[in-house]
Amino acid sequence: MTEFFADAEASFNDARFIFYGYPFEGTACFRKGTAKAPDEIRRHSYNFETYLMELGIDLSDVALNDYGNLELTKDQGKNESLVTDLVTKIVNGGKFPIGLGGEHSLTPPAVKAVQAKYPNLVVVILDAHLDFRVEYENNPRSHATVTRRVSEIVGAGQVCSIGTRSVSRAEISEARGIGLKFIESGWTELREYLADLIDDLDGPVYLSLDMDAIDPAFAPGVGTPEPFGMTPYEVIQTINFFADRIVGFDCVEVCPPYDNGNTSALAARLTRHLVGAIWQTQQRFK
Repeated sequence: MTEFFADAEASFNDARFIFYGYPFEGTACFRKGTAKAPDEIRRHSYNFETYLMELGIDLSDVALNDYGNLELTKDQGKNESLVTDLVTKIVNGGKFPIGLGGEHSLTPPAVKAVQAKYPNLVVVILDAHLDFRVEYENNPRSHATVTRRVSEIVGAGQVCSIGTRSVSRAEISEARGIGLKFIESGWTELREYLADLIDDLDGPVYLSLDMDAIDPAFAPGVGTPEPFGMTPYEVIQTINFFADRIVGFDCVEVCPPYDNGNTSALAARLTRHLVGAIWQTQQRFK
């Protein structure tokens, strides 16, 4: 790690929000380079004012800590244990975990830790891909199996994917058969669907943002770009809808070698908005 996420210089004990990096790309199946993302997102986070105009929140008033990057290896089992152990430490300390990927295989072990703290946890995944395969390329821990693994942890009824537009025939057939919730991208009235979703899903929320949920016109530097996606404003809209219930977050699948830094900058800015939105709700309900 070359530098902290901007403004994340409080001590671990004093901080309310804890950032950590997951520089892993071991199961990437199209573009390589997502291991560079945590540091690139951090670097671009310094481009922005501390004041979030859209929220009226100044992040200089929020205690943030950057724990650094996890020391990962090719052994995914050990990597998952590192994630679960750290996120457990964060949530048990009454703090909010923010994972910066790296590929989407970060999410299941993070969810496992948060669900141990919040047994009725709901997981909302923003992703172009349903990622409901049992395994991919003979690997059950592939980034293409994330929704399947998460549903095994919290239950399929506690999971919803938003922005879906790429799926195999077998995946969609099984997902529909078991009642997995997913919202295809392209709906013009996303707010209506989010309102219904809030009624259907009851419990604290873990939010996972795969940056390929966003249309590659806005976020071209991702591992597996897929056209016809969400806009950044729709992502902000989703964050705002769930802000008073979100208890954990990750931002994954940025692939810095494939653009000029725009996707890393967008990931950093969306993450900063999320921190501000959650902080705002916490202050409101004090």
